[in-house]
Amino acid sequence: MNKFQISAMTLEDFENIQDIFTSDFDSFWNPSILKQELLCDNSHFIVAKNEDEIIGFAGFKVLLEDADLMNIVVKKSYRNQGVGSLLLKNLMDLFFSFSLVSLYLEVNENNLPAIHLYQKFGFKKIDVRKNYYPNHQNAIIMCFSTK
Repeated sequence: MNKFQISAMTLEDFENIQDIFTSDFDSFWNPSILKQELLCDNSHFIVAKNEDEIIGFAGFKVLLEDADLMNIVVKKSYRNQGVGSLLLKNLMDLFFSFSLVSLYLEVNENNLPAIHLYQKFGFKKIDVRKNYYPNHQNAIIMCFSTK
């Protein structure tokens, strides 16, 4: 995992991936939403790079003493290489540096690799949102808490 570098995501990073966003990453997040979040003072995004190539990004939004994990996205050609774990580890470091209490997220109940990743980092299932996704699949709500 040391071959990948992590840094704060910039608007330039966003511009570099905007054209390949849905083809090389995933179509579940709209590029304009990501750009809006990057401009929000309460949102904090990081990128993973392999040399100058952006291979993943992740971010959360701070709400008082808690945060919502917005996403962890890895370029399709770099999946299963530890990039998601590296991004989540760095997000957790950022979470702790802000002295936050809880970090919440939603994950598709069928996304078992993501669920296992979150569990590995201490997230616990706290609820289910029925029919949350457009395909009527449920979302599992998970939380990491320092309390």
